[in-house]
Amino acid sequence: MSKPFYVKYEAPKEVVDAAYEALSIASKSGVVKKGTNEATKAVERAIAKLVVIAEDVDPPEVIAHLPLLCEERKIPYVFVPSKAQLGKSIGIEVPCASACIIKEGEATGLIKEIITRLEQVKRGSE
Repeated sequence: MSKPFYVKYEAPKEVVDAAYEALSIASKSGVVKKGTNEATKAVERAIAKLVVIAEDVDPPEVIAHLPLLCEERKIPYVFVPSKAQLGKSIGIEVPCASACIIKEGEATGLIKEIITRLEQVKRGSE
């Protein structure tokens, strides 16, 4: 299956796994905003540390604005393949199109690592 139009780059599997793990840790020890509306508000207010966006969202227009907004505000974002897995990693029973980490909690080091890897991936794809 081809990637949706809003997916700007392919995140390596280890980065995707780390993003799920960072969300899980941050949801227990920090602050995580769940859902596209909450993530959008956090990005607009420039308080998001990392935004995680699912690729399997239908219709894609629901989250197509997020990557552009993140780039505008210089907030790192990562694409993950599954909204169901995204929901699980933040501890909710339902799929989640996007989420963002506001306070890292114990996931600070992992988030820094993810951001470094994402910068390398983006430099490689330009």
